[in-house]
Amino acid sequence: MSYSADEKRALLILARASISRALGEELPHPAGLDSAHVKEPRGVFVTLRCEGELRGCIGFVDPRLPLVEAVREVAVKAATEDPRFAPVSRSELGTVDLEISVLSPLIPAQSVEDIEVGTHGVMIDAGYARGLLLPHVATEFGWNREEFLNHVCLKAGLQATAWKHPGLTIHLFTTETFSDKDFATRHEHAGS
Repeated sequence: MSYSADEKRALLILARASISRALGEELPHPAGLDSAHVKEPRGVFVTLRCEGELRGCIGFVDPRLPLVEAVREVAVKAATEDPRFAPVSRSELGTVDLEISVLSPLIPAQSVEDIEVGTHGVMIDAGYARGLLLPHVATEFGWNREEFLNHVCLKAGLQATAWKHPGLTIHLFTTETFSDKDFATRHEHAGS
């Protein structure tokens, strides 16, 4: 994957500009998003935090859209459609830090021992329910492998230890994650 600093910065500005547009403020698209690299289909999550606290997080696991389009879409969804939170207001947007996590392709785990906490994100698929947590979630909460798997199951609406039962598929992935804090882009407007 490995995106350049300019591409990362432009994707963060695009995410913020997309949210601003959805909230009624017209901002131009940022420059630097015309490389083939950022137009490749990728799974991506956009996370919003306010004073370090989660404020929204939505993404696409599957690489169904070019990265630029996926970032634009999930940024707006994270700000306005995450059912855990009220939509972000226009006045609040300036206090929100954005984080983008671009996903590698998913690979089936042969064993739970394959999971490297802090390196791998995990998606559990029970056929009728799916749950996913990004790699850094386990390290933020200090979880070990079993705790991480328990929380992915809970997120899927399953019993915490469902990962121990046959019939579930455990997928692993890595992310390239970058945020406003890496580039001081929170107060920038697109095109600046």
